[in-house]
Amino acid sequence: MTDRNLYNPRTVIDHADFKKLSGKPEHTDANIALCYSPEKKVYMVQKPRFDPAPGQVECHVKATGFCGSDVHFAQHGAIGPMVVDDICGCGHESAGEVTRVGEGVTDFQPGDRVAIEAGVPCGVCDYCKRGRYNACPDVVFFSTPPHHGTMTRYHLHPAAWLHKLPESMSFEEGALCEPLAVAMAGMQRSGMRLGDCVVVCGAGPIGLVTLLAARAAGAIPLITDLSSSRLDFAKKLVPSVKTVLIEKGQSPKEVAEKIQKVASMPVTLAMECTGVESSIHAAIFSMAFGGKVFIIGVGKDIQTIPFMHLSANEIDLQWQFRYANQYPRAIRCVANGMIDVKPLVTHRFCLEDAMDGFETAANPASGAIKVQIVD
Repeated sequence: MTDRNLYNPRTVIDHADFKKLSGKPEHTDANIALCYSPEKKVYMVQKPRFDPAPGQVECHVKATGFCGSDVHFAQHGAIGPMVVDDICGCGHESAGEVTRVGEGVTDFQPGDRVAIEAGVPCGVCDYCKRGRYNACPDVVFFSTPPHHGTMTRYHLHPAAWLHKLPESMSFEEGALCEPLAVAMAGMQRSGMRLGDCVVVCGAGPIGLVTLLAARAAGAIPLITDLSSSRLDFAKKLVPSVKTVLIEKGQSPKEVAEKIQKVASMPVTLAMECTGVESSIHAAIFSMAFGGKVFIIGVGKDIQTIPFMHLSANEIDLQWQFRYANQYPRAIRCVANGMIDVKPLVTHRFCLEDAMDGFETAANPASGAIKVQIVD
C-alpha cells in the first residue's frame, strides 16, 4: 500500500532526452512520472506498471495540479522534518479514471471517474478511530518523501481512498478538490459563520480557493497580497471582494490599519494562507477583540508572535495540518455549483511536458495560479 519502492527498477531520463524519446507531442502509453531528487533536480522517470494488489485500484491519472509543496521539495529538498533523500514523485492533487481493480474491490469498476485522496492513513490508530486521520503517524501521503506522487500516468491507490466524481464534474475540477479540501477543513475548524468579516491573507492558490469557499459560506471576505495582478484575479473570481495591496516596506501594523480601513467593519477572523511571519503579524493586529487568526499557510520552523497583543485582546491563534473528512463535501460543493474552481487553472501541460509545467509553476513571473498536468 505504501508504494515506497514504486520506481525501482526505474530509468531516469533528462528533459531533452525524454522529449526525443517520447516523440513530443505524440501520446505514449509508457508509465512515466515527474520526480524530484536530493540533488534538487527535476526528472522524468519511466517506471513499471504493476498489477493492483487486493483492495487496490489502478487509475489512469487524467489531471494533476502542482502544489507549492512540490516546488518546495524540488528546490529546497525538505519541508520541516520531511526530507528528500531519494528520487520522489511529484503530485498529490489528482483525479482520473479507473482502469483495473484488485481482488476484493466491489465499489469501483473500469471507467469510473474518481478524485484521488492523497493521504492514506492506517485506519487503526487512535487518531483514525476518532476521525482525525490527518494526524495518523503512519499515514502515506503521496508526494511526501518517501512516498511517490500521483503526477504519473498510472497510479495504484487503495479503493477506500477514492471518491467517485459525478458526470457533471471534469477531471480538472476533481483534482482541484484537494486544495479545496484544505480550505474547507480550515473553515470548519475556524468556526467561520454566516456574516463574518474575514480577511484572507495571500492570493495564491490556497488563498483564492479559501476566498471562494468563504464567500460560498456566506462570509464577507477581503483579501491581501503583495501582487496587484493576483488581487485583480481575486476580483474576477469574487467581484464583491475588497482587496488590500501590501506595499514594500509597510510594517505589519500599517498593513493591519489598511485592512481595518478597507473592511469598514470589525474583522473577526483571518484565514492566513501564506505562513509568512509578517503576514501573520498583520492578521493578528487587524483582529477585533475576541477575534481569531487561523493559520493554513506553511512557514519557517521558528517564528515570533506579538504575545501580549494576543493576550490583551483575547485573540485566538489556531492551526491546521492537511485535512480529514472533506473530500465528499468538496465534491458536493463543486458538483452543485456552490464553488466554481474552474477559473483557478491558468496553465495546462501534457504529461510528456511536465517539466515545462514545473518550471511555469515555480516561476512567479509566469502569472500562473494553478498549473495542471493533463493526460
